[in-house]
Amino acid sequence: MTQGPIAKTLLLFALPTLGSSMLQSLNGSINAVWVGRFLGEAALAATSNATLVMFLMFSGIFGFAMAATILVGQNMGRRDIDSVRRVVGTAVTLFAVVSVLIAALGWIFTPALLRLLGTPDDVYPLALAYLRVIFLGFPFSFLTVLLTMSLRGTGDSLTPLWFFLGSAVIDVALNPVFILGLGPAPAMGIAGSAVATLIAGAVGLTALVIYIQARGLTIRLKGAEWAYLRPDPALLRVILFKGVPMGLQMVVLSVSALAMIGLVNRQGVVTVAAYGVTSQLWAYIQMPAMALAAAVSAMAAQNIGAGRWDRVERIAWSGSGINVLMTGAMVVLITLIDVPVLGLFLSADSPAIGIARHIHLLVSWSFILFGVSIVLSGVVRANGSVIAPLIILAVAALPVRLGLAYTLEPRFGADGIWWSFGAGSVVSVILILAYFRWGRWREGKLLAGAPPLAEPTTP
Repeated sequence: MTQGPIAKTLLLFALPTLGSSMLQSLNGSINAVWVGRFLGEAALAATSNATLVMFLMFSGIFGFAMAATILVGQNMGRRDIDSVRRVVGTAVTLFAVVSVLIAALGWIFTPALLRLLGTPDDVYPLALAYLRVIFLGFPFSFLTVLLTMSLRGTGDSLTPLWFFLGSAVIDVALNPVFILGLGPAPAMGIAGSAVATLIAGAVGLTALVIYIQARGLTIRLKGAEWAYLRPDPALLRVILFKGVPMGLQMVVLSVSALAMIGLVNRQGVVTVAAYGVTSQLWAYIQMPAMALAAAVSAMAAQNIGAGRWDRVERIAWSGSGINVLMTGAMVVLITLIDVPVLGLFLSADSPAIGIARHIHLLVSWSFILFGVSIVLSGVVRANGSVIAPLIILAVAALPVRLGLAYTLEPRFGADGIWWSFGAGSVVSVILILAYFRWGRWREGKLLAGAPPLAEPTTP
């Protein structure tokens, strides 16, 4: 991670992360196919509303995982393995407590959240049944996210891939069992899909922990190291103070998405279903950028920890270039095969197919630009600079994208909503490019004893 060719190393590190993302999205897509085929458009619309609430909950804790990963990466760059394990121990305890709290609050306040979204009456009971079970599985999901991100921080992106594969297989296989009540299983309808996800998450986390300990991976704890589960106040402060702004970035996206689904809900169940299916396609389009952002963040953190500032700039531009190529290819591919793909989720004569194609054509190109923003943000966050990316994202997502959507929707209908996505992406990439080039993010110092600032190079 701190030596050799940058672009090749970055790509090889990112590909397993991309594979993990694809498995997660494919898992969700197949589950959506089961729900859409077995239970109809109302159930599919219910999962769309529920998914946004789930994303909001994950956003609240993602920043802490990202902060822990950066600490892991910088300590790995300095070859301080003991500090790596101290970070992981503190983070595991934090995540265990917070995830249980979120699960309990989620169960209680799910009805209010769905009403706040303006969930249609025929969709509400289905979304409620689905989401409440999903909340019960959050502790397993959150801890899995932390451990897999920590592994990537150490430079291991292959182990998470294999365990995401195992969980996805279990989830996909159990979905029809619990939805339809196959064999001895009860017929639970849409709640059965959530039960399958819960079981897969519990099995996956258990297997991952056993594997980490049995193989003696870098983040394992043993002997006296189990005391690291007692949070270290200094590490906890860094994780919290740096994690909150990073988590708020995801919360901003979530709030924007939740407000957007509120606008979409005004268009009726068919448009909501179309938007939900199109969102499944967008998940695949955004995968390369998300994988590359994780890769550049881990790689940049290790190089910052090792004092190799000369490589950090090249990591950023290599990641941005690879994103343009990979995300662009995904946009073209999905555009070419959108009809048969949409047909997996919806019946051939569904009016939602035509609406979904229209949404895709108006929005998908903007994810190429947004991907560049995500990659460059990953680099600056690797040195603990978290406020500026938050402000940039907030401006692009709220006054620009959401503001335009609310302004244009009354006059242009649903198209006004779709046009706002491109405007937000354009503003986001312009602002992050300016900050990356001229901002003071290189002057940050996440860890005591970190190497001094290096002069930036011209891209």
